[in-house]
Amino acid sequence: MEEDRKETISIRESKRRERQAALESPDTGIGLCGWIIVGLSLLLMLATLPLSIWMCIKIVKEYERAIIFRLGRILRGRAKGPGLFFILPCTDSFINVDMRTITFDIPPQEVLTKDSVTVSVDGVVYYRVQNAILAVANITNADAATRLLAQTTLRNVLGTKNLAEILSDREEIAHSMQTTLDDATDDWGIKVERVEIKDVKLPQQLQRAMAAEAEASREARAKVIAAEGEMNASRALKEASLVIAESPSGLQLRYLQTLNTIAAEKNSTIIFPLPMDMMQAFMKRD
Repeated sequence: MEEDRKETISIRESKRRERQAALESPDTGIGLCGWIIVGLSLLLMLATLPLSIWMCIKIVKEYERAIIFRLGRILRGRAKGPGLFFILPCTDSFINVDMRTITFDIPPQEVLTKDSVTVSVDGVVYYRVQNAILAVANITNADAATRLLAQTTLRNVLGTKNLAEILSDREEIAHSMQTTLDDATDDWGIKVERVEIKDVKLPQQLQRAMAAEAEASREARAKVIAAEGEMNASRALKEASLVIAESPSGLQLRYLQTLNTIAAEKNSTIIFPLPMDMMQAFMKRD
């Protein structure tokens, strides 16, 4: 299974490189007319120096990359930046792409679980642009598309789980969502770094039913524990009676100890049992 996963990743990576290479086509594809326009633009820039230099030099920040379009075609090579880069006026345009990790919340989704229970689940997704060229050329709005895909993926994944699995296997669900999103957004140059399930909201009736079930379960366990305690106590008393039966004086010592304990509590009434031998003596006299 691990070998299949690695093979799938390698195939996906090779396809991504092929798509990127196809986008990064040489500048010769603009044709003769295009080269004429580029040459005129270059002459215009040289004629208006040094004023035109402010229109030709652009700056991108450390966390940004610039995709340059020349006559509508992406220039050969990778995205430009960070720092300074040069463009031709009239023929070149560029788009800045933010390469930082972006976070967004998945709105609460009403999901019907596998065991026919309606729950409301929300989450959070962390992603970043891995390939700026693919993010610009293959998708209109990568951020909006990733958000919509995250919502549908959350519904699809939770629809195959029952309520107990949703409540206990959040890490597994998040990992499954991350894998699915990462595979789907690979063509867009997006890398999904992390997915987390924030909250699972249950209907009020279901919450009350689960609370009653949990309370009944706790009461049942408490009764079992109390019964086990009584059984252990009776066994201990039985063993104590066997020990006392071997030494009659031990019973008297235990009796005196009990009287001492009662006296320490300052009770007004103390029950003093008499040995049966003394009572038999009085009964014989009668």
